[in-house]
Amino acid sequence: MRDVAIIGAGMTKFGKFLDRSMKDLTREAVDGALGSAGIDKSKLEAAVVGNAAAGLITGQECIRGQVVLREMGIGGIPIINTENACASSSTAFHMAWLYVASGMYDVALAVGLEKLYHEDKRRSFAAIGAAVDVEWAAQMQAAMAAAKGNGERGEQPAPAEGAGEKRSMFMDFYAAFARQHMQRYGTTKEQFGRIAVKNHYHGSLNPHAQYREVYTLEDVLNSPLVAEPLTRLMCSPIGDGAAAAILCSAEKAKQFTTKPVHVLASCVGSGSDHAPGEPGITERISQQAYKQAGVGPEELSVIELHDASAPAELVLYEELGLCGPGEGGRLIDARATYFDGPVPVNTSGGLISKGHPIGATGVAQIYEVFTQLRGEAGDRQVANPRVGLTENGGGMVKGEAAALAVHIFSV
Repeated sequence: MRDVAIIGAGMTKFGKFLDRSMKDLTREAVDGALGSAGIDKSKLEAAVVGNAAAGLITGQECIRGQVVLREMGIGGIPIINTENACASSSTAFHMAWLYVASGMYDVALAVGLEKLYHEDKRRSFAAIGAAVDVEWAAQMQAAMAAAKGNGERGEQPAPAEGAGEKRSMFMDFYAAFARQHMQRYGTTKEQFGRIAVKNHYHGSLNPHAQYREVYTLEDVLNSPLVAEPLTRLMCSPIGDGAAAAILCSAEKAKQFTTKPVHVLASCVGSGSDHAPGEPGITERISQQAYKQAGVGPEELSVIELHDASAPAELVLYEELGLCGPGEGGRLIDARATYFDGPVPVNTSGGLISKGHPIGATGVAQIYEVFTQLRGEAGDRQVANPRVGLTENGGGMVKGEAAALAVHIFSV
């Protein structure tokens, strides 16, 4: 396999853009990536486009990548569509990496895009809720009253009343996992709140973030309750947006830039049945990535992870090996994961503040790490970063992510 580098990346601001099409958002992100790389679109030899919900929100199915790229004059090349829930575009990046690493192509484009906002918010939540086993979800809806306590007993959590209509069903899952962590390790609601405070602060420094307000811990804890212990400011919003990255063989990258960002590892996997105490999907895939990259978690300079809720970030600290089991609360208490701390996490503002247009999220995480490693992150710039990691999960089956991607990068 050949060494691969990113030579350019671009993204839109994330937000509510009812008046903008997927074509328009994609054009902005891809033009940004091409400008960043300093190359013309004619240099692209293949493209992989990740999207999760266009079929359910806009009705566009089957040929989403061909539709959005043809609009900006990109055609004739192989264009592959990937759909893997929230991991759709990190999967697209993995496929583009494979194209280049295998030697099949020298230059490939990875794109993530999503429009989640709709006049009928129930349609948006229903689209997100489709990223579970729908037969199981139907059974849970039918047995709602009897299933309310399942998450507390260690079984797969069941959504409570209002899930999928007034909020994403996934917030009920995250709330149940948070309660389990609190019960097992003594983690507090305040510690979850501090993660939200951090990510909103980071988002205030990011011009691409959907929300740029700064909040206190009191603000976070007193915001409307979503599902105990989650408050609104601990949860990622829905959103619209796009992101793009251009990958190239490391040897050819020298022709285009003096600041390539090298891809040390690209790993994608799926959830699996396993006994209690055996490694889950995050531990398995991150360990594969660390081995492929030849680095350990202690060498990471900047990390973008899938904080669809504040408790999810805390648990991922532990699952990625940033700290030991049950120690995630202490990590945030010490402010270690702020951009100027020893273990910077979600310097973009994460999904909580930057936003979560699900099909765009994976490449947007990569955009942030690319920007940080090149020293171009402005007010949120990490000091002298050398190695970065992205972790992006998608969907849920039997209580864990259905798909998950981990990428590791270096300068």
